[in-house]
Amino acid sequence: MSIPKLRIGDLIADIPIVQGGMGVRISMASLAAAVAEEGGIGTISSIGLGDLERGARDYERVSCEALRAEIRKARSMTQGILAVNFMGAVRNVEVLVETAVEEGIKMIVFGAGLPMRLPEMVPDPSVNLVPIVSSARAADLILRAWAKRYERTADAFILEGPLAGGHLGFSRDELQHVEDFALETLVPQVLETVKPYEERHGKAIPVIAAGGIYDGHDIARMLRLGASGVQMATRFVCTWECDAAKAFKQTYLDAREEDIVIIKSPVGLPGRAIRNKFLVDLEKADPPQVHCPYHCLTACKVAEAKFCIAQALLNACRGDVDHGLVFCGQNAHRIDKIVSVKDLIAELLGELEAALAKTDPRTDLSPEG
Repeated sequence: MSIPKLRIGDLIADIPIVQGGMGVRISMASLAAAVAEEGGIGTISSIGLGDLERGARDYERVSCEALRAEIRKARSMTQGILAVNFMGAVRNVEVLVETAVEEGIKMIVFGAGLPMRLPEMVPDPSVNLVPIVSSARAADLILRAWAKRYERTADAFILEGPLAGGHLGFSRDELQHVEDFALETLVPQVLETVKPYEERHGKAIPVIAAGGIYDGHDIARMLRLGASGVQMATRFVCTWECDAAKAFKQTYLDAREEDIVIIKSPVGLPGRAIRNKFLVDLEKADPPQVHCPYHCLTACKVAEAKFCIAQALLNACRGDVDHGLVFCGQNAHRIDKIVSVKDLIAELLGELEAALAKTDPRTDLSPEG
């Protein structure tokens, strides 16, 4: 049984793996290009790019210039499929999206908020719009709004479960009961939700499972559920091509399962991170007063959260992990070495092939099946 390709609109990836977008500066050109070269979809995160010291004075222009440079760098390294990830909470998200489209990006991934106006921001139908959702309800709200306002539909959904890293689309209470929101439950629900819209628009709306996907056996499990592919982010941090500092990657290698915790982000969402000196210091009774130097987000409760998330993530990616926030997925503690993207994908595909060989031979997962 062959490994299925991943088709999103007119884009066809040789393998059903999307590398997740990780800001600030964790998934940039080098990582995205390396994944794309191996037949997957490489994703550049648009969050926190550029010289943030300059950006404190001219954030919008600096961040757009930096995104343009990253896309061009990645394009110089691969002819494979590249996507760019955006956060709806970012102040200048519309300009960033416009910049990516101008640079020829054909897959826009949009999270941290429901992208109700995304078709208006990207009227070009050749650009694939891929919202990140955490429930069938969110997917239905988007599909319903886009059909009514724009007579357009999503080109795919990334369905992010509660085991994902970074900001999460679940409440703290829900995260206390992750088994109730497992991908095994969510994937069939979203697949059922997209069916009438696929019929209405005469096109497939693939569902890409994300959050806690660690190995090829996990990928096979998602494919059996009906997902067209998976998104993986945490596994790609400890690769040579990832732009994060060595100390950032070492934090993953040193992490124990009990070190992975849920935090309250200034963005107003819970997030999953590795408990380190930075988080321990935040627990002190009288943390230092914090001011926001960048004003990069539309809603950011710096005083309440006790830290500037842009600065904390920037410190971490540069290697100052004692003063930085290290986001990760729930399975980060399982990583024990740094490898190349090529070797990691070869390992994943080997595991996937073995897992698919054990499925019911009557089940055909190939694109023609």
